[in-house]
Amino acid sequence: MNITSKHGFTLVEIMIVVVIIGLLAAMAIPAFQKVRQSSQDKTVLNNIRQLSAAADQYFLENGVSTVTSTDLVGPTAYIKALNTAAGESYPTAFTQGVTITVDGVAGVRTITYAP
Repeated sequence: MNITSKHGFTLVEIMIVVVIIGLLAAMAIPAFQKVRQSSQDKTVLNNIRQLSAAADQYFLENGVSTVTSTDLVGPTAYIKALNTAAGESYPTAFTQGVTITVDGVAGVRTITYAP
């Protein structure tokens, strides 16, 4: 009797696994990017809301209608630190009742907030 044993995988079996992994990656990567973009946008919007609330508090306490971000952000100010999420740039001055616009979110998006 001649007994033949099969060791390992054939090339076709390996190619099937590679194709399946490629399809899964093709579906997962865009979903991950969408979740990442949404998370960055929510973080930036939260930062804008905090800046707006701090500016409103400053307006009430000092009786002015314009404030610079250096008066709002700092170790002894209303906001201790403002961490960027996607390389965005925040305005340097805030005026009471004016919409706040943040440019350069991930280099391409703009987010606005109307207080």
